[in-house]
Amino acid sequence: MICVFTDPGDIADAPGTPTFKFVRGHADRWERSMKDAMRSTEYDTVSVRYARYLREEILADVGAKYNLRKDAYSHAITGCRQAASAALTRRGRCRSTSRGLITWIGSFTSIQWKETAENPEGGQDYPDKILREDKRKVRAWLQDGSNDLENPNWGDWPAANIRMANALKTREYDFHFSFGKGTHNPGQGAAECPTEMIWLWRDHDAGKTEQEYAPDPRRRTGHISGWGL
Repeated sequence: MICVFTDPGDIADAPGTPTFKFVRGHADRWERSMKDAMRSTEYDTVSVRYARYLREEILADVGAKYNLRKDAYSHAITGCRQAASAALTRRGRCRSTSRGLITWIGSFTSIQWKETAENPEGGQDYPDKILREDKRKVRAWLQDGSNDLENPNWGDWPAANIRMANALKTREYDFHFSFGKGTHNPGQGAAECPTEMIWLWRDHDAGKTEQEYAPDPRRRTGHISGWGL
């Protein structure tokens, strides 16, 4: 298995560019640092731009050095906090890029909602998009805690993750929702990581290039577990 890790970009050396102006506006509007605003611009924006960056630049560069499989069936993506929203954006906007999804304390909230007229959606729209859009060939593990963030500007993280789980259940996705008592930290997700990986890849067959996913027939509404911290 080849794992590719990315960090958010730094726009400090590109003043005068459209992206710099947008990031500066977001930083000033919400009293955030430029680095934090850049991270949000990349990860929280619901558009195809970041997904294309990963596929056409990052993975293309890795693929030039290593023998990567081309089929989505053998790819998965994961993210924590805002990167969880970015992972879901990439999975949703680029249909042929990955079959597996793991999110920790996902920021499925309105951080970039209506920041631009071109991209009026926000992370809070994902449960509705799951319900209304075509079903994807994907298996998903979500993790959050009941003491995660409640932000007066952007929403309630535990409630947002519960909405996500309910949408996946309604559409009969093969998913697992691990809901504990944790705060906005990666402790629970990290502790469960071996279990998450085994669950996600449990029936992977290197001879296949695609697979239809459905909930375990013993758990037709998906699998929801509790976890104490």
